[in-house]
Amino acid sequence: MHRVSNGSTGRLDAAIVGGGLMGAMVAFDLANAGLRVVLLERKPGLCMEASCTNTGALMLQLIRAAFIPHALRTIELWRTAPEWLGADMGYVQNGGLTVAFDDDEAQKLEGWMDDRRSAGAPVEIISRDRALALEPALTDRITLASYCELDGFADAKLTGAGFRRSLARARVDVRAPVTVSGIEREEHGFAIIHEAGTVRASRVILAGGVWLGEMSGWLGMPLPVECRVNQVSVTERMPPILTRSVCAATGRLSLKQSPVGTFLVGGCWQGIGSPHEGGYEIIPDHLVANLRIACFTVPAMREARLLRTWLGLEAKVPDYMPVVGALPGVEDAYVVGAAHGGYTVGLSIARSLADTILEREPDVPIPDTFDPARFTPERLAEIELWERRDAYGAALASYTEEIEVKLGR
Repeated sequence: MHRVSNGSTGRLDAAIVGGGLMGAMVAFDLANAGLRVVLLERKPGLCMEASCTNTGALMLQLIRAAFIPHALRTIELWRTAPEWLGADMGYVQNGGLTVAFDDDEAQKLEGWMDDRRSAGAPVEIISRDRALALEPALTDRITLASYCELDGFADAKLTGAGFRRSLARARVDVRAPVTVSGIEREEHGFAIIHEAGTVRASRVILAGGVWLGEMSGWLGMPLPVECRVNQVSVTERMPPILTRSVCAATGRLSLKQSPVGTFLVGGCWQGIGSPHEGGYEIIPDHLVANLRIACFTVPAMREARLLRTWLGLEAKVPDYMPVVGALPGVEDAYVVGAAHGGYTVGLSIARSLADTILEREPDVPIPDTFDPARFTPERLAEIELWERRDAYGAALASYTEEIEVKLGR
């Protein structure tokens, strides 16, 4: 059974460092199990970094097959949030389409969706005519498409406030803004050091996103976490044009029209930034390429005016899998993060980690491929971290240069 500390010692049962979607979820579940929990977040509110600087897309078609069990449960958790969390997160199940524009993309799309179907995702391959019947606003230059009725989105603007109220009801001590500068191992727990003092807890859960590498280093087990600087744009309000979420098979477009009529446009295009400076510079060529793909895919978008583009930081590790579980070699220390597609899988992953901490069998197991202990020196040498990063940047630059040719057929 999980241990509950003696309140008279001043040592809490668990401290979560990082108040994004997954950190807030772990705090919520631990508190509801009876633990005394503190959550420390560097921003004034919760879910203000990667958890709010995204389109809120819940797309089974865009995540790896290994994520599907957690994605299925996460989508159900978004749907039922008013019941278990007591907060409406603006969940909409509108179905999603992924489109291919040539034979090469179509072949890859079929292979990817076969993998996802094998993992349990209700995805079907559909013809161009069927795609246009479902979404008449699409271009007729589609070659093939896939469709998933479970795809949809949540409202990223509601997530932080919803969790803040729910954590207050669960009696979680939320401290924000608080910047943690270090964590020290001590007898029976940890000392979490910040500018206003020190918090002591029997367990520590690192949920700091792009800061996970630095945080895990405080405990002597630095994880190879990199920072991606994702770009998202929003247009002015438009008449109803697009009913479903739409993505490109290349991964370079994520598009949906919100209930108020604005279009949210993403697709993993990168800007310039760092963990300590934030996202501070948009790359014009990337913005133009992203909007070009959007307008090619949904021609009516050419009439929309761009209102704003922003950048959000997202953590990644070399193999693009999350890091979820015990921090190797540090008893009672855990880590959760680097989940690409965090809105689609994050709630379930966080719940399974909370169950693990509470010594309960998770309803959805955490795969060994998520284990932070996988990053041995030998494994990192095999992955060749720096070469992979350079190759990704070169591929993206090449794609940007070819976009005019690819879409100008």
